[in-house]
Amino acid sequence: MNKLTNFSIDATTKTPQIDFNNFTGELILSGKSIPENAAKLYEPALEWINKYIINSKPVTNLRLNLEYFNTASSIWISKIMKSLTQINNPDNLLFVHLYVPLEEYDDLNEIDDIRDFFEPITNIFQNTIPGVGLKLYAINDDSEVVKDTIVLM
Repeated sequence: MNKLTNFSIDATTKTPQIDFNNFTGELILSGKSIPENAAKLYEPALEWINKYIINSKPVTNLRLNLEYFNTASSIWISKIMKSLTQINNPDNLLFVHLYVPLEEYDDLNEIDDIRDFFEPITNIFQNTIPGVGLKLYAINDDSEVVKDTIVLM
């Protein structure tokens, strides 16, 4: 039986850093995602996720720190999130961490605004097996986290 190893792709000017760690359950996408061929970039990542969910860590952290992504990337990121909902252990937790500019974060004044912000993601997480939590981070111009909020589902 092949043991699952970590999955990593270095960032370029058009593609994000992808760092999926099987040992810690940290799954990171960061940078820009405007690849010319999104399938070429994300298909191997999705294949890795589909292997990971078979024997996932008790807590999986999907960290989406993408400063910009195109429509094709959003489709593949949605596929990755949908696959993670199939972690086959109801005692496991899946946390999705979203990083946004401080100005956007500050525009979310009320709980209804936060719910609306998360709605596209919460739709993906309907009928999930693991427990799911969403965490929103405000980052400043130096990409430092300055505020955060958590939403549990």
